[in-house]
Order: sequence, then structure tokens, then C-alpha cells
Amino acid sequence: MPAKPNPSELLIRQRLNALTRALPGAKQGDPLPLHEARVATRRLREALPLVAPGSRGRKLERQVRRLTRALGPVRELDVALEMLDAMAVEPDAPRGAISKLRQVVREDRQRMHSEMCTRVDRLDIDKLRHRTATAATKSSKRRSRDSKRLADAQVRVERRALRLREAIENAAGLYLPDRLHEVRIAVKKLRYALEVSRELSGSRAMARIRTLKEAQDLLGRMHDHEVLIARVRGVQGSKAPNLRLSADLDKLVRRLETECRQIHGQYMALRKKLVAITDLPLSRPASAA
Repeated sequence: MPAKPNPSELLIRQRLNALTRALPGAKQGDPLPLHEARVATRRLREALPLVAPGSRGRKLERQVRRLTRALGPVRELDVALEMLDAMAVEPDAPRGAISKLRQVVREDRQRMHSEMCTRVDRLDIDKLRHRTATAATKSSKRRSRDSKRLADAQVRVERRALRLREAIENAAGLYLPDRLHEVRIAVKKLRYALEVSRELSGSRAMARIRTLKEAQDLLGRMHDHEVLIARVRGVQGSKAPNLRLSADLDKLVRRLETECRQIHGQYMALRKKLVAITDLPLSRPASAA
């Protein structure tokens, strides 16, 4: 009877399996698997240094990062299309602007999906999967290192929490997109680090992770709005639109900017909870977490 995989090996294999399941659909252009594949690469990157330290782990992490970056641009366009579709059904929607943006985004997506597939095909995914799985298997044989992996994971959590606290303080209470984007990145990294620590420790603590996910979703929506605003500005500047389309594009920008500030208000209401998370002893899961 084969030995039961230890937490370190399960950590990698679960993330590899999620990536393997999602990647074929992503290459076919299906938005949901593409999103799932991108998330799986981020989770895999957070776990890799713990089971494959040193130069070997850094090389694997760089390869996975290239995959994350290959998937990213198409995912952003999928989100833009989802937003436009949602706005199009509302009674006061600026339909001329939405129709024009849909056309532009779909054309860009078709081109960028082709580029994505080329970039993914340049990576030897089978070799990457094999090497990563081999590293996990070798790591699982050294069970005496499990406590060290957990300690290393907790150190990463503490470092991510400190970075989040710095980003929150730097953003202050102002609506500054670049600084809020840094908060979003820090939130995401802390969330994934906490997930790894939780799985290695066998903890069932979820409250902190749920709070971080809520903040990540909020700041992600804000970022998606800002990306769409930039696309509208690009359409406005590329060719002189007719007066009606120009008015529709201006209306769309005003609406997106208003929604950005509303989302920022929701983030500010959540900000105190985020700060509290960075103050907690994250290396020891709280019983209520």
C-alpha cells in the first residue's frame, strides 16, 4: 500500500492538478478555465520555495511566473467584456460606447489569445509539471523537514503581512489608484501565503483568509474599472468619434469613475480589519480565525 502523501507533497500536487485541469480550456479560449489556470499558477508559485528551495526552486518559480504573465492580458480582457455585458442590460447604459468598447476588446482578445497560446506553447508544460512533481516527491521523503517547512511558511506570512501594512499606510485614506494597486498585490500575496501555512499546519482557520479575499475582490474590481477607463480613453484618442459616440464615451468614463470611488468607500470600511490582520500573531492561528 503506497504511503500517504505528506502535507508538503499534497500542497504541490493539488496546485499542479488544478493547473493541469484548467490549462487545456484556457488555451481553447474559455474564460473560466483561463482564470482558474492563472490562480493555480499564483498558488503554485507561493508553495514552490517551501518544497524546492535554492536555485532549482527559483528556476521552477520563474517558469511558472512566465505562465502567469502569459495568461494575464487575456484574463483582463475577459473581465472587461464581463463588465460591459453587465452594464449593457441596464436601462440608462451608454449603449454606443459599450458597443464600441466591446468591438475593440474582442478584437484585442482574439489577437492576444493567439499570442498567449504561442507563449504557453514555448513553455514545456509537461517538463515543468514533471520537475515540480519530482521536487514535491523528493521533499515528501524528508519528513524530518516538515516542521522547518511550516516555520518557513510562517516566516513568509509574517513578511507578507508587514508588506501589506506598509502598503495600507502608504495608500492612507486617499483614492490613489497606483498605491491601492500595491495594496491589492500585497493582500493577494498574504492570502496565498496564509493558505499555504494553513494547509501545512492542518489548521481550519478561515476568517483571515475570507477577509483578505473580500479585500482582494474589492480592489480587483476597482482595478478592473481603472483598466476599462484607460481603454475608453484609448478609444477616445485613437480616432475622432462622432459627437454622439463621444458623449457616450464620456458618460461611460464618468460612470466608471463614480463606481471606483464607491468601491474605494467599501475598501475604507474594510481597511480596519485588514490592519488588524497585520497586527495579529499570524504564525499562530487564532482559534476564532
